[in-house]
Amino acid sequence: MPIILAQRGAVARGGARGYIPAPRMSKSETLPILFVPDTRLRLKARPIGDADGDKVRALADKMLATMYAAPGIGLAAPQVGEGLRLVVIDIQPKEAPAPMVLVNPEIIAESAELAMREEGCLSLPGQYADVTRPARVKLRYQDLTGAKREIEGEGLLSACLQHEIDHLNGVLFVDHLSALKRNMILRKLAKDLKSQQRG
Repeated sequence: MPIILAQRGAVARGGARGYIPAPRMSKSETLPILFVPDTRLRLKARPIGDADGDKVRALADKMLATMYAAPGIGLAAPQVGEGLRLVVIDIQPKEAPAPMVLVNPEIIAESAELAMREEGCLSLPGQYADVTRPARVKLRYQDLTGAKREIEGEGLLSACLQHEIDHLNGVLFVDHLSALKRNMILRKLAKDLKSQQRG
């Protein structure tokens, strides 16, 4: 059933920068994160099936280690070159680690109320912009045992869930911006990455 809250078009402004440091939680090896303009970030990820079980469990552990080491609060499998519908998240709601692994997540309801929050992305390092999204969402997903689950999110969790599911569909946070703002960010990113390669 849809989550209809507040009036359509209302915009609540988010707080602090969306991607915040998190402690390293796993001793698992980390994976290289793809940066824009890597074309793999634009591919739609495929659903995970029963035959993917062992691979997905190992990948989830490495993705969590990679996310914490970056540091970030969310990571989708396409960001590490795996075209699977797998997302890991930890927004540390009580300032303590609370990792979540979502297999085949899908948004099944969203609020009419909108919220604006500054977002960043591990695939666009150092770039941030205000993004407007539904303030609340409800997701259906599977956990690593294959059990079906649902979760509702608002605030930072809502933004993070939507941001990571976008990655599964080949969408980046800059795609929600005006062409002018998007191009400014992409040019700055290209310049920053080139500078790092020279250094």
